[in-house]
Amino acid sequence: MTNSAAIAAYWNDAAPDFDDAPDHGLRDEVTRSAWQERLFSWAPTAPAEVLDVGCGTGSLSLLLAESGHRVTGVDLAPRMVDQARAKLTAAGHQARFLVGDAAVPPTGDQQFDLLLSRHLLWTLPDPRAALREWVARIRPGGTLVLVEGRWREAGQAGVAYVAGAEALPWHGGIGAEELTAVVRPLVTDLRTDDLSSSPDLWGGPVTDERYALIAHI
Repeated sequence: MTNSAAIAAYWNDAAPDFDDAPDHGLRDEVTRSAWQERLFSWAPTAPAEVLDVGCGTGSLSLLLAESGHRVTGVDLAPRMVDQARAKLTAAGHQARFLVGDAAVPPTGDQQFDLLLSRHLLWTLPDPRAALREWVARIRPGGTLVLVEGRWREAGQAGVAYVAGAEALPWHGGIGAEELTAVVRPLVTDLRTDDLSSSPDLWGGPVTDERYALIAHI
């Protein structure tokens, strides 16, 4: 099984080039606008308290802050968090970024109107426990958004993930039908939006399964 130190080291090493991926850095205006439109359709009316778990370099946090939300981002990798802070500062926006385990966000008793997670569940040793923890962080009437899928490869292209990753429960991702079955008992209602057929989100066409699960508490 993987350990948190190895996972943090892996993503620290990935941080300098992380934004080179079109859907990570959102440097292309078409890709950026596609994510902005999706987030607007999923998020509550601004201003809302938003928790971005596994925030990486903060690209989605920035879009949410630009929309007027109060954003807290959490990531295990300090270099990712450093880049997220720098990114929002450079854009003239504020957000709170914390280094910590996204499965158990270090936000105390605070509750949020929206909890967002993108491409994170496959990295977690106990994703079911994380989902229960996340739902508990959302105030009644709030929203959970999970951007997930089943990946052709896990981790960064061309770089092997941490030793023992094959033993992770959802290594390689999780399909929409299976995740729906796990989340449904925790929420009042949910739906899934297909994202595989939206190439603008990814910088080009994709052939694996990608979707968003949107649930209400």
